[in-house]
Amino acid sequence: MGIISEFKEFAVKGNVVDLAVGVIIGGAFGTIVKSLVSDIIMPPIGYLAGGIDFSDLFYDPTGGDYASLDAAREAGAPAIAYGLFINNLISFLIVAWAVFLLVKGMNSLTKKAESEAPADAPVEPPKEILLLEEIRDVLKAKA
Repeated sequence: MGIISEFKEFAVKGNVVDLAVGVIIGGAFGTIVKSLVSDIIMPPIGYLAGGIDFSDLFYDPTGGDYASLDAAREAGAPAIAYGLFINNLISFLIVAWAVFLLVKGMNSLTKKAESEAPADAPVEPPKEILLLEEIRDVLKAKA
């Protein structure tokens, strides 16, 4: 029964719940970034590059002549889909930039909160120190 209660304690800790929420939000954010890259960013870049659809760029090392990446894959050709890699690389860079900005913002908020905290607040010594000081004072008074 000990391991089950230990697992319950672990599962309901705030950090685990925060991590779960982060994973869910991250998955949704990844979907949005993927759509941003493939539906918004890459079409104009492809148009400026001469009407290229990056998601359909591939290399067939066997030299086969296929109209699209899907046709090459259906034929079982060992197609190297470097266009999809370019899309995924751009998606990664956008996600990495967003995470960097998020962490930077959190760090600046933390520093701001630390700088606003009163630095002159007296720190109360531990109870043991107070007790020892009290004993010292009693001994001085008797002497």
